[in-house]
Amino acid sequence: MAKTLFDKIWEPHVLAGETGDNQLLYIDLHMIHEVTSPQGFESLREQSRPLRAPEKTLATIDHNNPTKDIWNIKDAIAKQQIETLEANCRDFGVELMAYGSLGQGIVHMVGPEQGATQPGKTVVCGDSHTATHGAFGAIAFGIGSSEVEHVFATQSLWQKKPKTLGIKVTGQLPAGVYSKDIMLHLFHLYGTDFGTGYAIEFFGDTIEALSMEARMTMCNLGIEFGSKYTLIAPDQKTFDYLEGRPKAPANFDQAVNYWKTLYTDPDAKYDKEIHLDVSNLAPYVTWGTTPAMGLPYGEAFPEARDHNDERAYEYMDLKAGMTAQDIPVTNIFLGSCTNARIEDLIEGAKYLKGRKVAEGVYAVVAPGSRAVKIQAEELGLAQAYIDAGFDWREPGCSACISMNGDQVPAGVHCASTTNRNFEGRQGPGSRTHLCSPAMAVLAAVKGHFYDTRLDDLEVK
Repeated sequence: MAKTLFDKIWEPHVLAGETGDNQLLYIDLHMIHEVTSPQGFESLREQSRPLRAPEKTLATIDHNNPTKDIWNIKDAIAKQQIETLEANCRDFGVELMAYGSLGQGIVHMVGPEQGATQPGKTVVCGDSHTATHGAFGAIAFGIGSSEVEHVFATQSLWQKKPKTLGIKVTGQLPAGVYSKDIMLHLFHLYGTDFGTGYAIEFFGDTIEALSMEARMTMCNLGIEFGSKYTLIAPDQKTFDYLEGRPKAPANFDQAVNYWKTLYTDPDAKYDKEIHLDVSNLAPYVTWGTTPAMGLPYGEAFPEARDHNDERAYEYMDLKAGMTAQDIPVTNIFLGSCTNARIEDLIEGAKYLKGRKVAEGVYAVVAPGSRAVKIQAEELGLAQAYIDAGFDWREPGCSACISMNGDQVPAGVHCASTTNRNFEGRQGPGSRTHLCSPAMAVLAAVKGHFYDTRLDDLEVK
């Protein structure tokens, strides 16, 4: 019987339960951080239970750590959560990417960088953007604190198998247009609940041409489509990325032979399928307070259709008929688990070209992991950003979540490479405009949003 990629991974992991009902899934990798793990560990202590599989649990510190001076944690709650995770990992035998170590970083970057994220695995984490790991051909999804506890105790989790949604993406992306723009375009076309109840698989020649970093960006944003699961079939790029990493399989060739079987069979059918040609796709910028409230650069903001649009315009202090260039951007944030990988920093730096951050603009770069930070420094990228006037930070979630001292001030418009532009997401009263790293950097040096395609042509 023909099977989808999702079927081929889900079925071997079912420990109990019938098709159509909740099923007990075995979990291959449990990624944890300091915010959603304390309750689970405390429950184990109260019940005198051991951690079921510490060798399949990997921890990092990312949400609460300051990125300007990591050794000066001013927030008492943040400091307590970090110290609690360190103690829990010691007590329960969990490997921790220690605070300030070479392995520390945002959880959804650490898994792939360590080679712990692998094709065919089930991966969970107490964080909604866990779908990022699906870029490797894994079933990866975010879980709540009570579910974290269940995985701690049993290394399994009850889940109901979703339907499947195939999104075929074809065509060559224009210069200056990126995988982030593909996702913002999909949100614009279909809304942010189109994937609810589905596991999404991206496929097509466009996807095959993308780097692993770009694929991770797409899968990371899958949750904003309403889907818990977002996958891309593994290929040679996947194998090359994982080879030689610390936690890659010891018998790598044998693992690759299995990974090569992980694809949707040609005659398998998705429950729903859509096609998208990106040959003429434009760079996107969001104007409102959901990822779906975005438009191709240059298009006028639409007339308000309902109360949600009216509220968004009021909150963002924008009006219908304006364009992205009219947004008074004074804050730039290049970071987060969506777009803080080395490729993102490389692409952004292409738009510096010896320029300086525009007067009145404050720009920050927060690499997603220490490995990326070090690589960027070795490549000279860090110095290029510093010379341009960017604030070069330590790795961490930073201003994406505004819970660690890194915030966008109230009323300020921020060109952000993050994943969410909800009210107050980057700080109380902050106004977030989602875009690619290229768009963010170009906005920093221009002083307003500008078309990355045209700027690229200027250099040619």
